[in-house]
Amino acid sequence: QVNSWWSNLSEGQRTVTGIIAANVFVLCLWRLPGMRRIMFTYFTSDPSSKALCSPMLLSTFSHFSLFHMAANMYVLWSFSSSIVSLLGCEQFMAVYLSAGVISTFVSYVAKMVTGRFEPSLGASGAIMTVLAAVCTKMPEAKLAIIFLPMFTFTAGNALKAIIAFDTAGLALGWRLFDHAAHLGGALFGMWYVTYGHELIWKNREPLVKAWHEMRTKNSGKGGG
Repeated sequence: QVNSWWSNLSEGQRTVTGIIAANVFVLCLWRLPGMRRIMFTYFTSDPSSKALCSPMLLSTFSHFSLFHMAANMYVLWSFSSSIVSLLGCEQFMAVYLSAGVISTFVSYVAKMVTGRFEPSLGASGAIMTVLAAVCTKMPEAKLAIIFLPMFTFTAGNALKAIIAFDTAGLALGWRLFDHAAHLGGALFGMWYVTYGHELIWKNREPLVKAWHEMRTKNSGKGGG
């Protein structure tokens, strides 16, 4: 049954399964009292913390609330097939991990400017990159909110609304979300699918081809 379920998944869904599993594992670590100090130090991003670099990536996989994690992972799962079909597995993973670091860096800058040194965590910044990339490449695609499936809107309009909301939140000092991280992730996603793929990924095409050839040879040996 597990094999059947796995075989019916799209390539994108299989790719994000590992990301979801990592988020679930980190959520479990938050429930261990002896891990609290380590989790706050390395799995939350705060420019006033003694650890600055590693949390930029690790906080992308960190959620304290089950609802927060479930909401983020649902959005990632929903867009997984589209983003992997656009970028491929390797490029998607590179973009996703980079998006986590870049969105956290933008959050750092905003916190330094405003003087609000509050810890942040969650995959929202990286997921905003995924959402913005898909909406930029497929602006006419129809989207709907899970709780209001009867109302549909285009991906292009959804992206504009999200950017407007986070811009207003950042300007007005709202603290419901890390609006700076959301904006950083969204702008990175828009830039990457418009220019970044040509400037960055295509220069690494020989490396990716060598990786695929090596992987193909290894799978062939296993089959023999």
